[in-house]
Formats: sequence, C-alpha cells, structure tokens
Amino acid sequence: MSKLLTNRHLFLDLMVMKIQLILGSKSDMPVAEKAKKILDGFDIEYDINVASAHRTPEVLKEIVEKNDAAVFIGIAGLAAALPGSIAAHTTKPVIGVPVSGKINLDSILSIIQMPPGIPVAAVGLDRGDNAALLAIEILAIKDKKLSSQLEKYREKMRENALAK
Repeated sequence: MSKLLTNRHLFLDLMVMKIQLILGSKSDMPVAEKAKKILDGFDIEYDINVASAHRTPEVLKEIVEKNDAAVFIGIAGLAAALPGSIAAHTTKPVIGVPVSGKINLDSILSIIQMPPGIPVAAVGLDRGDNAALLAIEILAIKDKKLSSQLEKYREKMRENALAK
C-alpha cells in the first residue's frame, strides 16, 4: 500500500470518533445522562437511540449494522440482553451498563456472563459515567490529544480527592 493511501487510511480511522449509546427503554435515560455529561466534557460525538433487544430486535440490528460509531454502549436493566445483542451484530467494542431495578443481580449477570467469542465489557450498576470513560480510553489508543485529556481528567480527580 502506498504511503499516501496508508496516511489517508489512518486519517479516516481517526475521523470516526463517535460513540453510539443504545438504551433498552426511555426509562434508562438517567443512566445515559451520566454518560452524556462525560462525553460532552471531552467533546466526543455521540448518538443516542432506544431499541429493545426483545421488542424491537430488527430496529436494533439496523442501528448497529448501519452505524459508523467506533464504540457502542448498551444501557439496559432487567434481563439486560441489549449489550450482548449489540455485540452479536458488530465486531466493534461494546460496553454494557446494567441498570438498577427490583433485582439488580439480573442485569449485572446478563451483561457479564456472555458466551465465549462474543465479549462485552461491563461497568458497574448505573455507571454510565464509567462506560463513557472506558469508551474514551478505547478511542484514546489512536488519539494522543484525547489521551492527554484523560490524563488531565485523572489528575483533577486526584487533586479533588487529596483536597478532601
């Protein structure tokens, strides 16, 4: 491959720095708001859609397969099959966020107990903020500016902790 094509390919890879958030239902929006706050703070482009793994599987499949996002975040409660369903339709990284409810263990186990070959990263219960940070860390592998922003973010966290 010529150097020009290689550089163009790298440039195009860096252009798709978008994150796709998919919620199992509108009631998951408070958890998505935590992710939005982090993504906005880092000036990361994102989209939010609502699609149920069980009630609208064809809509979910279309959202995932026609998406140019670099990372997906699936936010769901109860059976929480959404992140796994997203992963079934893409080879891009998928981060699952279990949403709290009457029986929290259901959503946690549904996300972390994926079958071999279809991994989903998982963050803690209602931790949309950590999902956003993990997605940013994935993007920062190819983006030195973003990596630097993450270092500054952590330094600020460290300073706040020491001030207390």
